[in-house]
Amino acid sequence: MRKILVPTDFSENAFNALKYACSVFKYEKSEIFIVHAYADEVYEKETSVKRSFLEKLKETTLKNSEKHLKSILLKIKTHFPNPKHTYKTVSAFGSLTDEVNDLVNRENMDIVVMGTRGETNDRKIIFGTNTLQVLKYVNCPVLAVPEGYEYQAPKDVLFPTDYMVPYKRRELKLLCEITGSFRSTIHLLYINPVKKLSLRQEDNQQFLKGCLSKAELTFETVSEKDKTMAITKYIVHKDIDMLVLVNSRHSYLEDMLYQSTIDRIGLHIKIPFMVMQNLFR
Repeated sequence: MRKILVPTDFSENAFNALKYACSVFKYEKSEIFIVHAYADEVYEKETSVKRSFLEKLKETTLKNSEKHLKSILLKIKTHFPNPKHTYKTVSAFGSLTDEVNDLVNRENMDIVVMGTRGETNDRKIIFGTNTLQVLKYVNCPVLAVPEGYEYQAPKDVLFPTDYMVPYKRRELKLLCEITGSFRSTIHLLYINPVKKLSLRQEDNQQFLKGCLSKAELTFETVSEKDKTMAITKYIVHKDIDMLVLVNSRHSYLEDMLYQSTIDRIGLHIKIPFMVMQNLFR
């Protein structure tokens, strides 16, 4: 059974991510955990309350959280009835990243699906603070869904790679199953002015071929120096439905998230963005 974790702050963006999760895994027997972490809500109000009222505030926030989660559960079951899907709701007093990581480890989650921005929805940024923290630090694949994204089946998936990272079979199997369900094409994009692959890269390319056997694979090379720009152009020109990157040192994702190149060139990601963490679990 697929285990999927969907954090929520009760925003439309969060519910849109839940809808996407239900759609992209509609063919798989799945257990979907809808999680609300509410410590920040409590501590935001602590300057106006005394210590003696803190516990009361926590209790009130918990009740509100559980009430909203019940409402979301009814709404998603009404909109997306699917006998293959079961749901659990979790209200947790803690930070989002910590609670998500704890649940990922405790329940052996396969993937986290969340919106790129939360309740504040600051249009000057692409990823909200919570989304960035989860993308960087949570120990399982994360699928970020842009604000207002209208579901399209992931028929064309872009997977930029330098063929140097020793990918993990479990995470590649997840991608293989998703793309196999939709008979997708995975575009493996090598971005390097030196086009010839080393023997190590050739071996890793063969490993990817073996692990992604359920999808049609295409292999392309571009010599653009700016990797983020190359990815952006490819998404637009090939009408890509999903972007897949790996979170590892010196990866394309590191270029994009840690060096602010997203904001520098104005890469406003309009498609779902899957990050594989490349960690043993």
